[in-house]
Amino acid sequence: MRLSFHARGVYRRSRFFLTRAAWRRRLPFWSGGLAVGFAAVLLAIAADYVQAWFRDAISVSPYLSLAITPLGLGLSVALMRRYFPGSQGSGIPQAIAARRYDDAAQRTRLLSLRIAGGKILLTLLGLLAGASAGREGPTVQVGASIMHAVGGVWKGKHQGLILAGSAAGVAAAFNTPLAGIVFAIEEMSRSFEQRTSGLVLTTVIIAGIASLALLGNYTYFGATAASLARLQDWLAVPLCGVAGGLLGGLFSKLVVVTASGKVPGRAGALVRRHPVGFAALCGLLVAGVGLLSGGATYGTGYDQAKQLLEGAGHVPQGFGILKFLATALSTVSGIPGGIFSPSLAVGAGLGANVATLLPAAPAGAVVLLGMVAYFAGVVQAPITAFVIVLEMTESNAMTVPLMLTALIAYGTARFVGAPPIYHALSENFLPKQP
Repeated sequence: MRLSFHARGVYRRSRFFLTRAAWRRRLPFWSGGLAVGFAAVLLAIAADYVQAWFRDAISVSPYLSLAITPLGLGLSVALMRRYFPGSQGSGIPQAIAARRYDDAAQRTRLLSLRIAGGKILLTLLGLLAGASAGREGPTVQVGASIMHAVGGVWKGKHQGLILAGSAAGVAAAFNTPLAGIVFAIEEMSRSFEQRTSGLVLTTVIIAGIASLALLGNYTYFGATAASLARLQDWLAVPLCGVAGGLLGGLFSKLVVVTASGKVPGRAGALVRRHPVGFAALCGLLVAGVGLLSGGATYGTGYDQAKQLLEGAGHVPQGFGILKFLATALSTVSGIPGGIFSPSLAVGAGLGANVATLLPAAPAGAVVLLGMVAYFAGVVQAPITAFVIVLEMTESNAMTVPLMLTALIAYGTARFVGAPPIYHALSENFLPKQP
């Protein structure tokens, strides 16, 4: 009996699924996704330990940070420049730039197992010294490096592997698989490749399974039932959107100008000539901000953001601005470290300040709006911003307000001429255009 045209098509596809070529295409994504998930979890656990060690040190005397933080940031930049060039900053710009290279040697300059190892060690060193930095951006570069290395063994297509590794890094770091996919579409590629979409999704799932196996199922900031129940509460949307867009845009401008070596005058020359000394100076200022905040601005800012969401604990009234300063100083110092978690913490502080202007509005809901607004203003990826905040708090009742706030913040940052920070920084890792 002859098979129908549809049946013959299904038969051919099922046979291809079992061929060696099909498995050679899948195995790099699957094995790499598993490795990325485990690496993300280990970095998260280690980051918690080193931050606890720093808190123990300054509990003896808060003024110890005036020695520990400058020495740590200076040492981090010295080691990065000597042994791990290409590991500076967040790591996301390097992953974006690497996808644009066709030459394997150029990609390896930005993504390799050596750089991944250095990224992990130096990110932990920064947190051990009290820097206001995150681990999520570094996890993206680590994930992209692992997938790039796996692709070298299996002869996989590097663009798709780097994209999948980056998405898996975000998904495993925050336990937010949907945000990982959206990040890959909106931020890493600004488009989606149909041929690799299924493999990217599978990689994110496998990385998530690895994370679940080690840490269990959890929500990054815990679940919240906050909502804008009354019409007048919606005034928080434009207030947070504009304030977050302006402050996030300012941060983006500051970091891009400094990292591109465009600081004018004698100050710019000194920064370029003495990068280790500049990092130590930034560390001294970070320690000063930490003293002003009572120690609240050190580290990722996760605990403070969670307290503001829950309305528990004591966070200084000026936490948002002080965390902004500490994060800006830590970032422009050039140490390996991300801005995801610190940006969410800055946004939480900003939202808390806006909530004082609207005392009748639920404070937790306004804090959420501040988080998404500032993050969208910095990265100028509004979909990623609202999805990642929505998924890490399970605040389904806030879906529409979060979307609208992210859009307003994005438009405000664009209006004031702020560059999309990751794509602007990726230009530093590409050949200079005449």
